[in-house]
Formats: sequence, structure tokens, C-alpha cells
Amino acid sequence: MFVLALRSVRQRPGRFLATLLSAFLGAAIVMTFQSLHDTAGRPGVDAVSSETLRMSAGVVGGYGTLLVFFAVASTLTVNVRQRSAELELLRCSGATPAQLRWMVVGEAVIVALAGAALAVPAAGAGGRLLLEVFRDSGQVARSVDHAFGVVGLLSGFGVTLAASAGAAFLAVRRVTRGRRRHGRARSFLAWAALVCGAVSVCSTFALSGTDEMLMAPAAYGAILLSVGLAARAPRLLKGVLDGPVPGGASGWLAVRNLRQRAGDLAGILMSLILFTAVSTATLTMQAVESDAVAASGLVKSVDAKNLETLNFTVVGIIVVFVCVMLVNALYAATTYRAREFGQQRLAGATPGQVLGVVGTEALVLTVVGVLFGTLAALAGIVPFAVVRGDEVLPGQVFGVWAAVASIGAAVTLGTSLATARRVLRVPAVRAVAPAA
Repeated sequence: MFVLALRSVRQRPGRFLATLLSAFLGAAIVMTFQSLHDTAGRPGVDAVSSETLRMSAGVVGGYGTLLVFFAVASTLTVNVRQRSAELELLRCSGATPAQLRWMVVGEAVIVALAGAALAVPAAGAGGRLLLEVFRDSGQVARSVDHAFGVVGLLSGFGVTLAASAGAAFLAVRRVTRGRRRHGRARSFLAWAALVCGAVSVCSTFALSGTDEMLMAPAAYGAILLSVGLAARAPRLLKGVLDGPVPGGASGWLAVRNLRQRAGDLAGILMSLILFTAVSTATLTMQAVESDAVAASGLVKSVDAKNLETLNFTVVGIIVVFVCVMLVNALYAATTYRAREFGQQRLAGATPGQVLGVVGTEALVLTVVGVLFGTLAALAGIVPFAVVRGDEVLPGQVFGVWAAVASIGAAVTLGTSLATARRVLRVPAVRAVAPAA
């Protein structure tokens, strides 16, 4: 099966480009931050610098691992679903479900190895740049030099390979064995994340406004709530689409398509929910904290500076990663619809009408993703703001939310329409013709 997987990757490398890009970015992020452990372990590094480096590596390393899994899982899920006919043909030819799973897992591992290997130079450069940021802010001594060693390499390759193999196994298992058991597991994990997130958010009220750890339970609670909602993405989308249908043929057809493809679009909706929730909650709470410290006339401690740097770094990583996830998933999902678009045009639809349908679908996805992401963010922001400044909804949230929602909408709408326009350049007759 491994030989067959290697042959598949060699014959059709284009189908794995999105997965390769996700693995490359994921490995680069993980190795960049885990190399801070190598740096902290060098002889002569003082205790304060070592603590800053290790804390940054530990916190962002956890986020990076989660993001790698989500990114690779979203691209692999789209890839496997688009190959359902091919996998079914192999099964009818005598291949067992286990053989099909190992073939797809082997493909994912090969691509992950390539992505992680390509990420090594980028991670080395990123680690040096990150260390320079800590030096400039006074959190790490100027005498500390960057090191890229065993911890960074093993973490990057290990996390990327494990995430890719696990995501591929789950994706192909869902296709070959049905969705019921997978749906139960996802439902259990979703409810577990929602319950843990609610408990974490409520624990914020047990702390005082000057507690250094005040932001932690609110932020982690918002993240867990967003993960729980993201895991329920197909059901959330179907629930929203059960409401009134937008007017016009484009709106009706868009809602019909979304209802039929709710499972396939789960990765896109998950990305939007996580992006909106984590970015809005983290940036708003950090803005509230910074304004409160400035109003009090106090000077930020080293721990406070570390937390601020981590918050902005985490949000930056999430922005880049989620944008890549969205672009990959939207590009793959829209490109795969070339035959569908061709059939619609042969039935009388104009290219403008097809673009209208795609635009309406993207708009609905954006609204749903931003809506539930905002709810998860507010669940963390409100308790933090009440305890920190005796206000229910801080003024900083509006500007942050507008920027986050604009980025999410621009990426979703822009990628969908640009890809659809590119697909529509293919003549309708050629688009519906069977592949040679």
C-alpha cells in the first residue's frame, strides 16, 4: 500500500498541493516555537530569558499542534471526498477498506514528510526573527543566541506526521465505513469542549480584577467554546439553512447547494468560527488589559509583556493559518465543481448567474461562521470585562470585531469568486465531458 501511495503522489502531485502547503506551514510554526526550547537550553542563558522562551514555546506550541491538525484535516477531508468514486472503484476491484485506509494514510505521511523537510529553513529563519522580537522588548537578554536543534526538529516532524496520519485515517474511515460512528465521536468531543469552555469562562468570576491569571480562563474558555461550535459546524449550518430562503433564483439555488453539501463545507465553517472567536477574544481582552494598565500609570511587568507578546503572536499565527486553510479548502471545493458549473450553463444559466450562486453561498458561510465565532468570543470577553473593569461590553470589541469580520469575509468571498471565475473560463461542453 505504501508503494501504491508513493506512486499516487508521483502521478498526480497537483491534488496534494493544498495538503503540502498546510503541512509546510504547520511544521514551520511548530519548529519555529519549539526551537525556543533549544535556545533556552543553551549554556549561559539566564533564568528570566529561559523562562520566557520556554513559556512561549509551550503555549504557542500547543496552539500550533491544534492548528496543524485542523489545517491538514480540512484539506485531506476535501481531498478524500473528491476521490470517493476512485476509492469506490478500488474497493470494487478487490481492495479492502483497511488497504484503502493505509493507502490514503501513506499518501498523507509522504506529503507531510515533504512539507516538514521544506519547512526546516523557514523555521530556522522564523526562530531567529522571533528571538529578535523578544530581545527588542527586553524579555530576553541580548547575549542569548538562537539555536535550532533536536527539540525543534523532532517536534516539527512528529506533530506534522501524527496530525497528517490521524486526519487522513479519520477522513478515509468516514468514507469507507459511513458517518454514524464518526458523528457520535464528533458529537461527544463537541459537547465536552462546550462544557469545559463554559466551566472555564465561569471560573473567571472567582478571580479578582488585578489577578495576573485573569485573562487565562476567559481566553481558554472562548477557545474551547469555539472548538465545540466548530465541531458542530455541519449541524449549525443545517439549522441556519432551515430558516427563510433568500429571494431570487441564485439565493434559492445557493441554499439548496449548501444544504446538500453541509458536511463537505464543515472545514470552511470550522475555520471561520475559530478565526473569529480566537482573534476577537484575544485581541479585545489584550486591549482592555493594556488600557487598564496605562490608565493606572503602572509599568508592565516582564510576565505581562510576555503575555502580550504571546497574545499577538498567537493571533498572528491564527490569522495566517486560517487564511491558508480557507483558501485551500475553498479553492479545492470550488475547482471540483467544474462539471456542476458546466451543467448549469448548458441548462441555460449565464456565468454571472453561476457567480451569483457562488457568492451567495460564500456570504451565507461567512455570516454563519462570524455569528457563532462572535458568540464564543463574547462568552469570554464579557466575564473578563466585568471583573477587570466593571463593564459588560468593552468599547474595544467593536473595532476588533469589525477588522476580524472584514478579513474573514474578504478571504471567503474573494477566494470563492476568484476560483469560480477561473473555473468558468473552461467551455461548458469540455467541463461536463468525462475525464479521459
